[in-house]
Amino acid sequence: MDATHRWLAPDGASIFYRHWRPAKPRGAIVLLHGVASNATRWWEFVADTRLRKDWSLIRIDRRGQGESVWRKPAGMREWCDDIAGILAAEGFERGIVGGHCLGANIALAFGALHPARAQGLLLVEPLPRSSLIGVMDRTARLRGLLHVLSGLARVFNALGIYRRHLPQLDLEELDGRTRAAMAGGASEGGALDLYAAPLLDLKTLPSGSYFRDLLAVTGELPPFESIATPALAMLSRHSTFTDPAATRSALAKLPRCDVIELEAKHWIPMECPKEMREAIETWIANKVV
Repeated sequence: MDATHRWLAPDGASIFYRHWRPAKPRGAIVLLHGVASNATRWWEFVADTRLRKDWSLIRIDRRGQGESVWRKPAGMREWCDDIAGILAAEGFERGIVGGHCLGANIALAFGALHPARAQGLLLVEPLPRSSLIGVMDRTARLRGLLHVLSGLARVFNALGIYRRHLPQLDLEELDGRTRAAMAGGASEGGALDLYAAPLLDLKTLPSGSYFRDLLAVTGELPPFESIATPALAMLSRHSTFTDPAATRSALAKLPRCDVIELEAKHWIPMECPKEMREAIETWIANKVV
């Protein structure tokens, strides 16, 4: 059954997550969303995957996103510790950790920071710093400004100046609108403009969280050579955010990583849900012990 939960972190953060738990789970799969998103990013995968028969599927609203509102500093360490805490709270010593976009980068960091808890890594469009192109590369060059904006947001928050109510982003609804627009003849590029839209993003999450996300997704990751956890990476063949060849080169440093490319621009869970799901199911069946 699918149920909602909250985990209270030692520093007081209240982390919201959804947990599909079969009667006798073989293990746990943690699913992480990307920049300015939430756990609904994985709505279609959880609904359709055959893994739900044997695996617990845990979808987290990452600290600072969705219903896990947090206006204090947060980054890779906090997000990874939250995953470890939720796994422990649900009775799992370790789990497969996967994510899209920034979520994939967090999964890599989890493999480095909590190797004993990482059973496998699912990397859906990871963004190594060396592979960034286009708007993501330009964003990385503005990290100094992002640090300033993040600091200003913390000052305003400390003074009690922040929005008390934020609309919740529903990725199932947004995916449906996007697919309907594309079916109605809208260009793929135009339909995808609803994703990674800064003004829309800033409507649905605290400004400070948005700036911290951009800092995290453009930052350096742990040395890949040190991450021994088996991994499956799924790359967008037509990515506008990364150079697939450069991403492959970076991922080649992972000791145990299988890489596939899908016909997508970046939003693989929406653009190629069936192909992504089947790749994950096959990889887990063949590679995860």
